Amino acid sequence: MHSSKTLGLTMLALAASAGAVAHDIPNDVTIQAFLKPEGQRLRLLIRAPMKAMRDIEFPQTAAGFLDLARTGPLLPDAATLWIADAIAVYENDARLPRPRVVATTVSLESDKSFASYDEALAHVNSAKLPLDTQVVWNQTMLDVLFEYPIQSERSQFSIDSGLGRLGLRVVTGLRFLAQQESGKYVVRAFEFESNPGLVRLDPRWHQAALLFVREGFLHILDGTDHLLFLLCLVIPLRRFRVLIPVVTAFTVAHSITLIASAYNLGPDALWFPPLIETLIAVSIVYMAFENIIAAAGAEPNLGKRLKKRWMVAFGFGLVHGFGFSFALKQTMQFAGEHLLTSLLSFNIGVELGQLLVLMLMVPALELLFRYAVTERLGTILLSALVAHTSWHWMTERWERLRQFRFNWPEINAAFLASTLRWMMILVIVAGVWWLGSAVLGRFFAGTRPRENE
Repeated sequence: MHSSKTLGLTMLALAASAGAVAHDIPNDVTIQAFLKPEGQRLRLLIRAPMKAMRDIEFPQTAAGFLDLARTGPLLPDAATLWIADAIAVYENDARLPRPRVVATTVSLESDKSFASYDEALAHVNSAKLPLDTQVVWNQTMLDVLFEYPIQSERSQFSIDSGLGRLGLRVVTGLRFLAQQESGKYVVRAFEFESNPGLVRLDPRWHQAALLFVREGFLHILDGTDHLLFLLCLVIPLRRFRVLIPVVTAFTVAHSITLIASAYNLGPDALWFPPLIETLIAVSIVYMAFENIIAAAGAEPNLGKRLKKRWMVAFGFGLVHGFGFSFALKQTMQFAGEHLLTSLLSFNIGVELGQLLVLMLMVPALELLFRYAVTERLGTILLSALVAHTSWHWMTERWERLRQFRFNWPEINAAFLASTLRWMMILVIVAGVWWLGSAVLGRFFAGTRPRENE
């Protein structure tokens, strides 16, 4: 058995070397997959376009159509070479052995059998195209059923997909059927591009938390607009004691709207994301001009300035929270059942990233203002550069926003329910605002200005 399988793979490799120039790498490849643990086996159903297996010469008839009779025996080895060898499946962090190919079949691109797991399983096990079907080989799909031996269907499963080699852009839609304690199965849908690395299909809370802390930390470091907003907060203050409450107010605010958006409380209109992106640019422009005006006017009352600064940071944090939710849209699928834990962990990561940025920005600005330029001139110059950049962002995003047509919502039960949810959010925002005013107002009241101010 082992020698015949090795021989088959060797013949495919020789065919690949002989016909490597025959097929180009496809631009876009879509993979459909189901993964379901049952008893002592884990079933993996996959549908992949045969054109993605570009180095294999599938037999053709004299008329140029796929020769289904001669193609059938090649399918198990093709599935192993191009699919199974590119996927690593883990049970409780232990890699499972190479799967067994249970069934294969060729399907037309128009076939809809992969709409559900049961339909796909029945299709792969029984349905076969008539041998006289006239179809070109690169317009067909390869459907495969793999089976992995497992210890328990209640184990924690992970998958590391390397199917990115099938095309220039590969999108994999995976549906994992997780068994609950009641014995029923719940479907968790995943979608990722190319090779996403290890994906935990049913993560524990601490695994989801660590993932989202990392996502929040890296998102701050990668987000140019958020970094510029932080820079605008730092330029006139440059003291950790007064900066941390201001930055925390920003974090609390974006946490509110991020969580609301994750629970589908935000608008789902097409114009909403470009509106938020425009408002984020507006927030940076506003903060930059506020710095310039404050520096030119030399406002001596630092306590009032700081109170206004945290309120502005809180207000714009509500806007930035929606921006974070757009960035997290793809990542939220990896939260499993720990949505709230993941969101709070993301915010912790954001706060840690902001603290790191503060630790770098504050000393750098202190050195700049001490040895290069005066504080007033430096504040105006840096804020003007930020305002120039964010102004261009604002105009570009405004032009995109203008392309959308705003339609007034229909007054119905769904609209009223959404309105009530938003009123609840506003009540929460007002409560946090009041609490912040009471606590931070006293904190900033005793803050003294710098000697050179």
